[in-house]
Amino acid sequence: MFTGLLFGALARRFGIPGIIVAAVLVFLFNGGLGMLSGNNSADQRAGVSNSRTGEGFEHCKTAEDANNNDDCRVLATAKSVDQFWSSALPEEAGKKYSEPGLVLAEGQTSTRCGSANLASTGPFYCPGDETVYMSVPFFDELKQMGGSNGPFAQMYVTAHEFGHHIQNLEGTLGLSDYDNPGEDSNAVKMEVQADCYAGVWAQNADKGEDALLEPLTQEQVEQAITTARSIGDDAIQSSSGQEVDPDKWTHGSSEMRVDWFMRGYQGGTMKSCHQDFQR
Repeated sequence: MFTGLLFGALARRFGIPGIIVAAVLVFLFNGGLGMLSGNNSADQRAGVSNSRTGEGFEHCKTAEDANNNDDCRVLATAKSVDQFWSSALPEEAGKKYSEPGLVLAEGQTSTRCGSANLASTGPFYCPGDETVYMSVPFFDELKQMGGSNGPFAQMYVTAHEFGHHIQNLEGTLGLSDYDNPGEDSNAVKMEVQADCYAGVWAQNADKGEDALLEPLTQEQVEQAITTARSIGDDAIQSSSGQEVDPDKWTHGSSEMRVDWFMRGYQGGTMKSCHQDFQR
């Protein structure tokens, strides 16, 4: 899937404090956002790789590493997503792209948005430090929920989180309001737009002389579709024995998540992902 890339140094960046954005499956795990506390003690971290090429990523050097190791795949996906958005965001939105930080952790992790246990919350983006927080064991949890743990499913999850960073740079992320859920809520619009942005990246990731990805196969695209379908609010409500209630949705239905990913993948531009947020 990845071509013969070598990983280069990628800076971690920090921004102003802000909100936490729920990611993919985050609310499913015993309350999701409620698992984040205000304790930022650094000594609570467990199993953390806290920069893209620093401690914990020494073994991630080649495309083969990315194709064979989940953590290296996340890192390589980040590099590919950066490569795409560094040109697409200025061209399509007139905004300068800055690379977000990337943290891989398996336990308690401190962020500028609070303290989180990624084993409970799943991946998320914190605008306070402009950092994406990922957990490799989450991919196994995803498979148990009916999603795919295939390579491109993992890449879709990563690209979705980077989609929230794009929203932050656009200035729309602050409009999300997870305390007011619903099928037509800003929360749902924010999440499906991040799915769409992941699709836009997927469509373009193999383009250009310096592309880091080989062209996607239909089987690989299906991995993302299977995962998007499994993490729809209606699917999660049904699988947990709850009544399907659109008024409680924060991430969108299975159909919505698949639809918006495919809109981005087929359209290939940010225009494909436009949302009318309530202001």
